[in-house]
Amino acid sequence: MDRLRFYLNDRLVEESGLSPTLTVLRYLRERAHLTGTKEGCAEGDCGACTVAVLEEDGKGGQALRAINSCLLLLPMVQGKRVYTVEALKEGGRYHVVQETLARELGSQCGYCTPGVAMALLEACHRKDLDEPWKLDAQMCGNLCRCTGYRPIRDAAARVAGLGPQDRFARALAETKPEPMELAYSAGPQRFFTPATLEALWEVLDAHPEARFVVGGTDLSLEVTKRFAEPPLLVSLEALRELRALEPRAGGHRVGATVWLTELEDYSRSACPPLERMIRYFGARQIKNRATVGGNLCTASPIGDLAPVLIALGAEAVVLSRGGERRMPLEDFFVDYRRTALKRGEILAFLDVPAQPSGARTIAYKVSKRRELDISSVSAGFRVVVDAAGKVAEARLAYGGMSARPARARRTEEGLVGQPWTEASVEAVLARLEEDFTPRTDHRGSAWYRAQVAKNLLRGFFQETLSEPSPRLQERHTATVQVR
Repeated sequence: MDRLRFYLNDRLVEESGLSPTLTVLRYLRERAHLTGTKEGCAEGDCGACTVAVLEEDGKGGQALRAINSCLLLLPMVQGKRVYTVEALKEGGRYHVVQETLARELGSQCGYCTPGVAMALLEACHRKDLDEPWKLDAQMCGNLCRCTGYRPIRDAAARVAGLGPQDRFARALAETKPEPMELAYSAGPQRFFTPATLEALWEVLDAHPEARFVVGGTDLSLEVTKRFAEPPLLVSLEALRELRALEPRAGGHRVGATVWLTELEDYSRSACPPLERMIRYFGARQIKNRATVGGNLCTASPIGDLAPVLIALGAEAVVLSRGGERRMPLEDFFVDYRRTALKRGEILAFLDVPAQPSGARTIAYKVSKRRELDISSVSAGFRVVVDAAGKVAEARLAYGGMSARPARARRTEEGLVGQPWTEASVEAVLARLEEDFTPRTDHRGSAWYRAQVAKNLLRGFFQETLSEPSPRLQERHTATVQVR
């Protein structure tokens, strides 16, 4: 289909001739003249551009998701329903999220308020906001420099899970999935969304230089910040095979195009170390579009998913027209921003094996802010302790310590066969200096990173004890008192 087709505030829209790298935000403000949606940072941090998108979830149903429209390229909403703040008022009556936000005094200058209201709309139709931290996570992607967060959070607490019988509830109940398949061109630019693997291979046969995209939370920054116009993009979003998220052989299969919010929900009970990392990965709006494969295929040395997945022993499953090949995830990263993918190949799945008996696994993220920040150092650790109390296996993976996510193999060797004690951990810390030579940048000095890497391993030992040492408890108590 060489035409864009989607619904905007329940009105069918068909467009052609528009650049496929036009963002939904720019389209709304400049073409649709819906200026309630604001631009703040143009990089997905402030939330002023938040809209709600009705789309398929990973279980075959429909979900209403708050999304940053500044990172959403127009072809990505093919076949979907997009709602802006103008859609909230219905039949002359304000929506409950608008009324509640006003009643709680959650707006002053009003610039950020439309985005806040759309994040509240998703909260209104979520059924899982049953813990206080989830309210914080729902709203952490929306900045408000005037009002402060207390009244906004109070509004979120009041509307969470209300599920009013509004136009959005009707759309959730009645909307049938529409095809996302697309072969679109405008001038020199082209955008493909194949719906089958065979169609994908045909596109790649004809255009082996194509770049892949799904959520756009990374690639779209090239458009909004560097004003790039990629000539050829291929979206993998419509390939149902890549949405797998299920238990398998005692472990888990995770499709490359699974949204991080879906993986977070799944991992809460199925794989807690993974859920712990995803919780602080980014804002709700980001996690509603960011994918597992996108985070890994950028091959960033500070990508947060890689260390914990490496620690869990995940394998990368790569597909091409020629078939399947597998590799340990640590081998998927070959250099700075480079993966082992060859032309014509895609990352299809991550297979996380069943965890050994006696395994202790924890993920860590160290950043300057708790929310919406890139790691200075990240880590995923797993040790297996045998019945004699000795380390039978150690997998210590770090991000931010070298040009790619990597295991501290010399340190691992020093632990294996030793008793799992504080003395054994202290004895191997110097080996981290043999494993890594970190660099200094604006997120941290080389000295800082080296010290944090050691402290994380110390903390991992203490956190895996059933009774942390008094010294750790004293430090924790002192920290709490200072706060």
